[in-house]
Amino acid sequence: MAKIAFILLTHKDPEGVISQARRLSSEGDFVSIHFDARASQADFARIQTALADDPAIAFARRRVKCGWGEWSLVAATLEAVKAAVDAFPQATHFYMISGDCLPIKTAEYVHDFLDAEDVDYIESVDFFTSGWIKTGMREDRLIYRHVFNERQSKWLFYKSYEIQRALGLTRKVPEDLQMMIGSQWWCLRRQTVEAVLEFCRARPAVMRFFKTTWIPDETFFQTLVRHLVPDREIRSRTPTFLMFTDYGMPVTFYNDHYDLLLGQDFLFARKISPDAADLKTRLGELWHETARAFSISGEGRALFSFLTGRGRIGRRFAPRFWEVESSLGRERTLYVVVCKKWHVAKRLVEQAGARAGIPRVEYLFNELCPLPALGGIETTLSKRNRHRRALLRMLFDYHRTDRLLICVDPAEFELLRDLSADRVDARILEIECDFTDDYLIGHARRVGLAGEQSPAGVIERLLPTIRFDLKFESDRMRDAGFPAFEHIRQGATPRENALPIARFLGVDRDLAHEIAATEYLFLD
Repeated sequence: MAKIAFILLTHKDPEGVISQARRLSSEGDFVSIHFDARASQADFARIQTALADDPAIAFARRRVKCGWGEWSLVAATLEAVKAAVDAFPQATHFYMISGDCLPIKTAEYVHDFLDAEDVDYIESVDFFTSGWIKTGMREDRLIYRHVFNERQSKWLFYKSYEIQRALGLTRKVPEDLQMMIGSQWWCLRRQTVEAVLEFCRARPAVMRFFKTTWIPDETFFQTLVRHLVPDREIRSRTPTFLMFTDYGMPVTFYNDHYDLLLGQDFLFARKISPDAADLKTRLGELWHETARAFSISGEGRALFSFLTGRGRIGRRFAPRFWEVESSLGRERTLYVVVCKKWHVAKRLVEQAGARAGIPRVEYLFNELCPLPALGGIETTLSKRNRHRRALLRMLFDYHRTDRLLICVDPAEFELLRDLSADRVDARILEIECDFTDDYLIGHARRVGLAGEQSPAGVIERLLPTIRFDLKFESDRMRDAGFPAFEHIRQGATPRENALPIARFLGVDRDLAHEIAATEYLFLD
């Protein structure tokens, strides 16, 4: 069975470190601690004294003063790894964690997980082509020498960088290494760790190179493991669940995240709020449980993106999808049916198109609904959305008509606003539907916010947000002041819905009533 040596990097909260180390060693595993040399010597002595009687706990022989983005973080890791290799010959795996990490599975589950495959778990993707770095310095992290701390000595850091660029003082990446990048939180087998340590002893020139790269904790182990271990023995993923905000800051977990965390396909989570006392207690108790089954839903990152993205509505961080092209035509009429329940909109469009004689296309910008051959622009959603006006003009021309009926999801607010600003006669009909909890749960699963195994507590907290989001989309349309906007609703009678349909389509009320009275229109 797997025997884990946890490589614990920490710099604060001595009581938390003591509790964490004892918990991890209590199930037959080991812990090697590096306590930042910048932290209090009294705190370190307190930790050493409290854990001195536990033979499954060791300390790095040398404490390093750590700084973000510096080689010191890798140096500290290596010190703790060396101590663990020497102190725990029984250890089969070395799992790197921080003082902010806690298990989100039982020790039994973690051991079984590591026993299942003889592989290393480390996120390791190509530095130059993967797109892992979203913003800021890329190749310059490597080809220039970074000897100052960017956060503590910002002026010196950037002045040194500017001087090197001006003088062309670049350097080459070691020729036999493919530079890789990924999360610093990994779990490696003993033979891999020993191979890395031997490489460090045998290749001092490579060590000198990494010591002056920027943020080497994201590249050092990631590159060496990929260099030393066959691809088939690497799972390019971190076993620790972590997320980052759009500003590059780690997402913090609190007491109400317990169910969500247990549903993720990871072994530990980072980072747990120091104030989340209840969450820390429950996760600590979880570690010791046996025969615990876990339902893996894996919706954490999609859910976070959805919830945090709500505040960005209306703000621009890139050019519009809608290109500045010539008008669709003043003499043309575009009928836009907007509905979150796509099957309802499709039924109404089918009835309206057939009875009023208007060519119709369904959600052409949201799904690959059938379109005629238009020279390739219709083949993918990305092409359709890059050239929206061109696509619509071609559809008008293809059908040899001045009238076209389409469906749009209410989330496409920018599209609706641009259509209304065009010289075309753009008419919008919103269909307001009723949403049961079961429908919203199904919607959450369809869009990846929840899975079949998502805990009931997660779903229960998610439903009000989704319901509010749908209401927000509707209110936003009604408040936009579109010049030709109509609205029908599921709870109204066909007679009540007939008038807005008649105005929308420009037909008489009897025909509109026939459309509104479609028997199965709102059925789920």
